[in-house]
Amino acid sequence: MFEVINPTDIHKTSGYSHAVRMGDIVFVSGQVAIDEHGGNVGSGDVRAQTEQVFRNIKIVVEAAGSSIERVGKLNVLALSDEALPTLREIRNRIWEPFGYVPASTFEIVAGLASPEFLIEIEAVAYLDQPA
Repeated sequence: MFEVINPTDIHKTSGYSHAVRMGDIVFVSGQVAIDEHGGNVGSGDVRAQTEQVFRNIKIVVEAAGSSIERVGKLNVLALSDEALPTLREIRNRIWEPFGYVPASTFEIVAGLASPEFLIEIEAVAYLDQPA
């Protein structure tokens, strides 16, 4: 099965899909700090941006038929290693109640899609049963 996932309760995409479900795997595009109305969240605030990014990931994986506790891999792009302690704190708060934290990659990059963005995170999630 191959299905494009673009939930209606998250910002609209332009030139990409929020996620693609392939069988029992969901590939979530890099999410940034944009709210459901298309507004940027947390200018200059990596904590606010990271919280919004994880809200977006949760919305997308749920729309695909999965859940945040089925996320197995995160790829994180950040402008600075100063984001790492905040990222770890928020990530651990979300996943440690489920008894794990996802496999993760953290990369420092020169820039993201917009100068306002400090962090971008993509995710891979699992569905118990393919639809």
